[in-house]
Amino acid sequence: MLDQNRWFKFSVLEQMGHIGSEISRARIWHDKNDRQTRNSCIVRAFDLIDLTLKDGKWQNRRRELCRFREVLADCYGDYNEYRVSLGGLEQYCFEFALAARRDK
Repeated sequence: MLDQNRWFKFSVLEQMGHIGSEISRARIWHDKNDRQTRNSCIVRAFDLIDLTLKDGKWQNRRRELCRFREVLADCYGDYNEYRVSLGGLEQYCFEFALAARRDK
């Protein structure tokens, strides 16, 4: 697990970009039909989301992050209630990563 103090030093954009990296890995393994490795990546994304929820920077955006976690859980369980794929979540996070890079 990533050190909480180090994680909290990242901006909101960077945090979402890192979460997106795990989701990207999950999508790649999903495409290769390796469910076990896909699930490991998703669990890591859940860990990062849970750590992010503890960060005070998210105080006014916790609802958004909780919904994101819920949609990821929908993908993890293959329920497809939200009709969002790992690729869709990856693209959502990619926008944060791009914005973080522009801000540097």
